[in-house]
Amino acid sequence: MLLSYLKIAWKVLLRRKFFTFISLFGISFTLMVLLVVVAMFDHTVGAHAPESRLDRMLFANFLHIKYKNGGNQNSPPSYYLLDKYVRPLRTPEKVAIYSNFHATPSYVGNSRIDLDLKYTDEGFWQVLDFTFHDGKPYTQSEVKSAAHVAVINRTTARKYFGTDQGVVGRSIEINQSNFRVIGVVEDVPAMRLASYADVWVPLTNSPSDLKRVSLDGDFSAIVLAKSTGDIAAVQAEFDQVVKRIPLTDPKEMDHLDLHADPLLASYSRQIMSPLTNYESNGLGILYSILSGIALLFMLLPALNLVNINVSRIMERSSEIGVRKAFGATGGTLIGQFLVENIFLTTIGGLLGLLLAYVALQLIDGAQILAYAHFELNWRIFSWALLVTLFFGVLSGVYPAFKMSRLQPVQALKGK
Repeated sequence: MLLSYLKIAWKVLLRRKFFTFISLFGISFTLMVLLVVVAMFDHTVGAHAPESRLDRMLFANFLHIKYKNGGNQNSPPSYYLLDKYVRPLRTPEKVAIYSNFHATPSYVGNSRIDLDLKYTDEGFWQVLDFTFHDGKPYTQSEVKSAAHVAVINRTTARKYFGTDQGVVGRSIEINQSNFRVIGVVEDVPAMRLASYADVWVPLTNSPSDLKRVSLDGDFSAIVLAKSTGDIAAVQAEFDQVVKRIPLTDPKEMDHLDLHADPLLASYSRQIMSPLTNYESNGLGILYSILSGIALLFMLLPALNLVNINVSRIMERSSEIGVRKAFGATGGTLIGQFLVENIFLTTIGGLLGLLLAYVALQLIDGAQILAYAHFELNWRIFSWALLVTLFFGVLSGVYPAFKMSRLQPVQALKGK
């Protein structure tokens, strides 16, 4: 029976090539856009090296200070705050502190290279899962002594030395100072803000006054829990510690907000803060907005497909009338039409996958985002399959129901 339905569906598709093309174009284009967006989303907040242990990671990168006059200040926290109050936490396995990255000039002969430089502690290399092509990370003693050592990525090695082989031990000039290269790592996409840089050096080389008592600054922390089950305990201890942080200017400041959030929630807290008044991470609102946009985006081709399907029904009214006259039930006809529609959307889904793959390859080749490498993995493919089935059912239910309600006499008359 199913094979017969599929053969009928194939004949129907070939009979009206223009309608088929319009339907397939709408489905495949919509899926292509969704897959590209999902791939970029997964590339930004999914568990990928060096942030491969995201299920155990919490990020503290957004400080909000509320002033008594009603003013607000949003910024990254200071090194002083993170080192004094976050680093001594007892429940996490490890705490890493790092600065934001900043473009820093470097020169090869008379040519200038702008390198994104990040200052980190030694825990940064233990919390994150970098792939070392050569060498090793710097140690705690090298951080304490402010040693002029650096870890660079492979692209920087090729730009500066002309090769990424055998550069460990050579010197690289950064900000008019020479640093000895001790490690070369794989490139990290620029969209991974916590781990991305071209060059990493000990934070004790930072021009910032690390001992200055302040709340706001240019640093962030990654808190690694011992297990996924410890996340809640780590967050509870973190929140208790934050409540004990004294305000540096209690006459003007009212209170501060600082939280340890999973990666996506840490972004959501910053983006949604105007809607949440800094009390929650806003993840629920963000999911609602994204779901609404995706639903509206999918509804457009679905409605188009419904209209095309209704028109197709009227053209097949004689066939429907004959089948009903010979005893075909409404359920049988609904099943047949849904199978035909799912068959069509499956073809559109496969084309959408192919188009998404081509689009992601083009985006990779254009190097729009530094070191970005988008790919379609099985998780994304599964989502695409679910979306395809959703399309098939959504756009086929109403026409199928309408078809099943036709009376044989009316159908044979083409009404």
